[in-house]
Amino acid sequence: MTLGLDVENPRRLPPKAPPRSIVVLGATGSIGTSTADIIKNSAGAFDVVAVAGGRDPIALARVARELGARFAALADDSGYNALKQALNGSGIEAAAGRAAVVEAALHPADIVMGAIAGTAGVEPTYAALSAGRTIALANKECLVCAGAAFIRQAKAMGTQLLPVDSEHNAIFQALGDAEPETIEMMTLTASGGPFRAWSAEAIAKATPEQALKHPNWAMGPKVTVDSAGLMNKGLEIIEAHHIFGIEAERLDVLVHAQSVVHGLVAFRDGSVTAGLAAPDMRVPIAHCLAYPERLKTGARRLDLAAVGQLTFERPDFARFPALRVALDALRTGRGLPTVLNAANEIAVEAFLNRRISFHDIARLVEACCEAALRDGTASEPSSVEEALAVDHIARESARTLLAEGRGFGMLTTC
Repeated sequence: MTLGLDVENPRRLPPKAPPRSIVVLGATGSIGTSTADIIKNSAGAFDVVAVAGGRDPIALARVARELGARFAALADDSGYNALKQALNGSGIEAAAGRAAVVEAALHPADIVMGAIAGTAGVEPTYAALSAGRTIALANKECLVCAGAAFIRQAKAMGTQLLPVDSEHNAIFQALGDAEPETIEMMTLTASGGPFRAWSAEAIAKATPEQALKHPNWAMGPKVTVDSAGLMNKGLEIIEAHHIFGIEAERLDVLVHAQSVVHGLVAFRDGSVTAGLAAPDMRVPIAHCLAYPERLKTGARRLDLAAVGQLTFERPDFARFPALRVALDALRTGRGLPTVLNAANEIAVEAFLNRRISFHDIARLVEACCEAALRDGTASEPSSVEEALAVDHIARESARTLLAEGRGFGMLTTC
């Protein structure tokens, strides 16, 4: 064993690898913040080419300066002047608007962190993929909304989609070099969120403040609400279907309150492998950024003796109907996952704005899926453009149902 020494000259260490160039999309969100932490604590390992953010020019300027980026793009074009002023004297080029974010995604780089939340991340992430970039994918909506197009393009370009979500990353690591036909079941775990032990009646009356108190993870408001209702796990099952090429019948969910076991793979010989780690997004982020190498991180090390007990239970569809709605959309197929994702974004926004109750999120999404099937607007999109068109129609349908309010016989007030 040489332990990394030069075999010909054991006293000489191998040359240091050049820094890996990286673009960070969604640099000001929770995943972006954790990505920045990995980069800053991996001295010389990364060269940040470009960063992109949503609506906060000051936060974007700060992360661009901290990471030494050369280009910074803000999705909200009204923030251009503030971004430019905040970057004054840094030498970092500022840009704003939808096209600017795509421009950031297209900067030459070894890897692109795709962490723009929601459907807004689909276009720039797909642009980077189409340019042949390796994608560290933290935006599940890309595959929920346009999974077939993304996977087809990745194969055509011969590039990789590395899963950043903790569950998919755990499965990716647990799979090893296993062939798909040897896999009996893939299981994603869910913490159960803040309402894991609540009654259906209490969950229905939950406030935004209660839904945003996740027991294990620090995330953005949309994904935190999704997690509280297990919709997030439904979206992740759809993502797993695409990224691993596994049909719905071989995908499962277990509620695991400790968030230590993130994913499991059961094989046809009866063996099971699992991915375990402390609940810290820096672990899967570091795995993707350095793949196939390993980085040191500041993540807390897992101490199973301190954890003491790992528990698992089946999800309760009666208390968490959003998971059932998502699984039904995957099994039905066609464009329903796209409809589901779009309607859910509108529903979560309405809940956070106190226009509907928590339980109405799943009801509104299911109503939109039913309407799409009835109206013939749920055909499977063959391209990203078609997926975004289906997404637009579904959003309008959700907004129409919201406008009808009690007259629709579905929605209640908080």
